[in-house]
Amino acid sequence: MSEDLHLFDQHIDRTRSNSIKWKKYQGRDILPMWVADSDFKVPDAISGALHRHVDHGIFGYGSAPASLTELIVERMAERYHWHIKPEWIVYLPGLVSGLNLAVRACTDSHEGVITPAPIYPKFVTAAKFAQRPLTLSPVKLQHERWLTDLEATEVPDDSKLMLFCNPLNPGGTVHTRSELNTLHRFAKKHDLIVCSDEVHCDLILDEEAHHIPFASLDEDAAQRSITLIAPSKTFNIAGLGAAMAIIPSFELRRRFNRVRAGIVPDMNVLAYTAAEAAYRDCQPWLTQQLNYLRQHRDRLMKEINAMPGLKLHPIEATYLAWIDASELPVENPHAFFEAAGVGFSPGADFGHPGFIRMNFACTTDTLTLAIDRMRHAIESIG
Repeated sequence: MSEDLHLFDQHIDRTRSNSIKWKKYQGRDILPMWVADSDFKVPDAISGALHRHVDHGIFGYGSAPASLTELIVERMAERYHWHIKPEWIVYLPGLVSGLNLAVRACTDSHEGVITPAPIYPKFVTAAKFAQRPLTLSPVKLQHERWLTDLEATEVPDDSKLMLFCNPLNPGGTVHTRSELNTLHRFAKKHDLIVCSDEVHCDLILDEEAHHIPFASLDEDAAQRSITLIAPSKTFNIAGLGAAMAIIPSFELRRRFNRVRAGIVPDMNVLAYTAAEAAYRDCQPWLTQQLNYLRQHRDRLMKEINAMPGLKLHPIEATYLAWIDASELPVENPHAFFEAAGVGFSPGADFGHPGFIRMNFACTTDTLTLAIDRMRHAIESIG
């Protein structure tokens, strides 16, 4: 382990920190490797900025700092070659609220939503909560990559919105320009707005892959887009509630804000502080984290694929392994591994009960213990 990665190997006891991830199995010898937050301490720059804000001692109403908006504009241009305007940014207290707002802003009660499947469960519930017709577009394995099969998707005439996920959760696919162009043609053909969840865009593990925002393809793509981003997964600040919707279309942005008004609050002042510190000062930390996660990804590819009944395809992005356990001779893979002391996200939550989703943003010691428990559990079968 190289010296610059030692900080990610620090074990921090989260069992007494009101962590949803760790409280789930409180009092039980089960490693929590489910919900998508990491076990890594945030960069010192974020902690320092928060300490300075707390030391000030007043937490009244606030608004988005112009300096944060400038950082986001610069970040999109420098990292993703996407030139956005400050007024396109709508700040939100979480990305999931953005999904729900997009459904309500882009569709009337009889109009439908399309989403890939399997997919992060909040995509499905966003349509269901709004009581909108939902069409599932099948995600299939193509040349070792999980891709949405748009050609196999039957689109009802009243469909108005496509909820998309890039990088894909689960599966970790980083969509190429060609694949995004295919999505764009699909959206134009059916006159769909595309709400693209790009929260994992900074967590690219495949060094040959590059994140491309859907909205950056051309002007038409921009005008039919809502892009959701956040520093939450990248810098492990999900609990602070910091997210942004980037909406180039004035009319679409107006509809989005009208639905939001009086219901969804602004980001809190500490979230603004943390987000600004993350985007301004924490790129070196992110680079180190990516190197650490790549080591874990590489190890999992080797270890999981050596276990009878399990298959893991290449992970291009995220710290989430989408493991095919359909050949394992057990009725419920999630329950089987939970009984062995490893708590994954059940594939059933994503629409595929034969799979499990594993969060490998943990210490190497935790990963080693999880792999050992999985291996011993499989060896015990029969």
